[in-house]
This record gives sequence, structure tokens and C-alpha cells, in this order.
Amino acid sequence: MADLQTGIVISAASSREFADLAVAAEAAGWDAIFTWEAVWGQDAWITLTAAAMVTERIRLGTMLTPLPRIRPWDLAGRVATLDALSGGRVQLAVGMGALHEGWLAFERDEGRRVRAQKLDEGLAVYDGLMHGQPFSFSGTHYQVTPTDFMPPPPPVQQPRVPVWVVGAHPSVPSLRRAARWDGLLSTKVGYAAETPFGPADLADVVAAVRPLRAEAGLPWAGYQVVAEGVSPTGSAGDALVREWVDAGATFWVESDWSMGPDAVARHRARIDAGPPRV
Repeated sequence: MADLQTGIVISAASSREFADLAVAAEAAGWDAIFTWEAVWGQDAWITLTAAAMVTERIRLGTMLTPLPRIRPWDLAGRVATLDALSGGRVQLAVGMGALHEGWLAFERDEGRRVRAQKLDEGLAVYDGLMHGQPFSFSGTHYQVTPTDFMPPPPPVQQPRVPVWVVGAHPSVPSLRRAARWDGLLSTKVGYAAETPFGPADLADVVAAVRPLRAEAGLPWAGYQVVAEGVSPTGSAGDALVREWVDAGATFWVESDWSMGPDAVARHRARIDAGPPRV
């Protein structure tokens, strides 16, 4: 399928190294490059800004942003500012976020139910602010009243910078949430980083989300179905990614989460080899 888009996650690199890798990825034909957003660590949005300043075409985003632990107005301001700076090249991916020591060292776990509520309310606030003022919101966790005090520039992408949302099969609330936005990050309840998730699993999630998107009155055309994994270069990698496309993927994200001292070199080698061709 010629319309498959491709991106690559950079798991470990300084902001300067990330910018250099973005230049290389743009030259090699990748459609997007992603960083991840830490609770405490290298700032994702400064890193993406460094890349925006030295590239022209490639999309820039997070994989992913744990929205329940970020104030949604802070996120909306950062995203809108970068979208204006980059000429409309930002992609946001959000989920509840996986609990880990880098999170729990600073914040207690409020529980899955509260995190789900904050994800829904955070998305509503993000969307409302992206649409401009006046905007108000009254929720359990967030309250917003209209204000024209020094807003960020409006995003280039309208009506908002697009959002990919995690959808976990068979949780209907999770799948319905993902169906309402701009793209699907597929998983299954109980799956973790070490749990195999294959094309058949993706097909299950896609089959469950399709009717929920139709139920919401939203078109399937233009909706991104994101598949992640590690593919070898050459024909073997092309064949692997083709399996994901046959299962419903429209966007392949190369996700090598190596964090060792050779991570930047590994990413550069994969970038230079070029994206899968299917």
C-alpha cells in the first residue's frame, strides 16, 4: 500500500542528537520522528522544538504523552506553539501512561479510574483550547473559564493538532475513547511491553473500534491506525510490515526502545536504511 506512512521512535538521545537524527530521517524518507515524554527528564517539547528548527517536512511528535499527569492547558500551549513554529507538523499521542519508578518517585498512583477520568477531561480541555476562545469546562478534576490573557498562537492544523489515543481491547470505554479522536494506538487489556502483540491482535482491536467510530458519526477514512514494532531492513522488513498493513495499519512506527550507550548509533543506522516499503 503506497499510502502507508512511517515514523521512528528515538528512545535515547540528547536534544541535539535528536535534531540531527530528525534531519537524517527527513532525508531518508521517513514521515515522522517521535520522542517520549517523561515525568522528570529531558523535556520532550524542547527536544521536538530543536528538531523543528532544522527540518522542513517531517512530522514531530510524542510516543507517548501520559496526559493524566500533565495539566491539559500546559500541554495545549506547548503543542499549539510548536505547531505554529513548525508550520503544522506536530503529532500528539496520549494514553493513561504506564506506571514506573520514574513516575512514582514523584507522584502517587491515584488509581486507574482517576487516571481514566483525567485522560477524558484532559482531552476535552485540550480540544476546547485548540478551538480557541471563549472556552469553558467544568469537570471533576479540571475547571476552565474563558480567558483572552496572552493565549498561544493558534495551531496551523485545524481544528486541532491531531491526537492518537490508546485503545485497549476489550475495554469498551477505552476503545470508544480512541474511536472519537484522530488515531488508534492499539493494545489489549493486561498487555505490557514484554507481551507479544501481533497483527492478529491489531485486527481484533480494529474490528472493535470501527463500529464505535461509526456510532459516533465519524468517518473511517483519514483515521490513523498505528502499528509499532521493530522491522529488519530490506525485503524481510517489508514483508513483516505488510502483515500489519493487512491487519488494518495505516501508520508504521519503528519502535526500538534500546537505552544503552549505542542507542543513538542504532537509531541512525535504522534511519539511514530507510523506512519499510509495502
